[in-house]
Amino acid sequence: MESIPNPIILKDFTTESGALYNLLPLSYALFGLPLHSAPIVLVNHALTGNAQVTGENGWWNDLIGEGKTIDTTKYSVLAFNVPGNGNDSFTIENYQDFTARDIARIFLKGIETLKAGQLYAIIGGSVGGGIAWEMLALEPNITQHLIPIATDWKSTDWMIANCFLQEQILNNSSKPIEDARIHAMLCYRSPESFKEKFQRTINQDLLIFNIESWLAHHGEKLQKRYQLSSYKLMNQLLKTIDITRNTKDFKTLLSKTTAAIHIVAIDSDLFFTPKENLETYDELKKFKENVFYSEINSVHGHDAFLIEYKQLDNLLAAIF
Repeated sequence: MESIPNPIILKDFTTESGALYNLLPLSYALFGLPLHSAPIVLVNHALTGNAQVTGENGWWNDLIGEGKTIDTTKYSVLAFNVPGNGNDSFTIENYQDFTARDIARIFLKGIETLKAGQLYAIIGGSVGGGIAWEMLALEPNITQHLIPIATDWKSTDWMIANCFLQEQILNNSSKPIEDARIHAMLCYRSPESFKEKFQRTINQDLLIFNIESWLAHHGEKLQKRYQLSSYKLMNQLLKTIDITRNTKDFKTLLSKTTAAIHIVAIDSDLFFTPKENLETYDELKKFKENVFYSEINSVHGHDAFLIEYKQLDNLLAAIF
């Protein structure tokens, strides 16, 4: 079963920065068993993703579906669209109004509206995982399992720097989506991944390096399906992940939750490095028992969470 019902309409939502949105549509998708008939798994999408996590055009079909790791015959799978992600007609022009925490607050309101109660698991990769961290910090009892993949509870200086460059490209380039995507692909993959794939070969038709034609292709592909306002917004969210900003310290926030936290890092991730993830794990272990750390072994860098399904399946099998 899958349905894309009418969006939830949030009224008079004020962002952390003080911007008031009188009406904020929160669209979502449901897969698997009907709501309230089975444990609920919330899936948070990444930068260019959406609520279509499985089924036709599902971006995580290898992980979610009948007989898959997250089995839709056993769970209700819920996914929200980040408002403004371009998947409905709603757009957000003032992208700087929002932080990752605002989206976490919006998702929590959505869960409350759907009367979903305590979730079985919240899982998300990259910025989706960052929003998951923010949700847990705001609402310690929201879930039994938190599974942040290729992400962390805060954006590092390195991440902020890359988002700053993305923003410069998005605001100043004559081909903003293409050029920003080309830069982003350098961080989503790794030097080893490119070496393995391209071996300095030449595209004989275009007489340019294959790596260049591949990057240009990715830029053009995204440009056809993605809006500039959505890219600016999602980049802003990636930059603003930080559960401790203007709140309590890390320990105070996370000692309140009984949820099991399963950190999944990628050994070649240039964006959310395994070193940062290990530091988070070590910090959590000082005051919390049910914390787990695992690593995807891949040449593919940050994007490995969308590529290495077999490993991800092995790492998550025990939870699901």
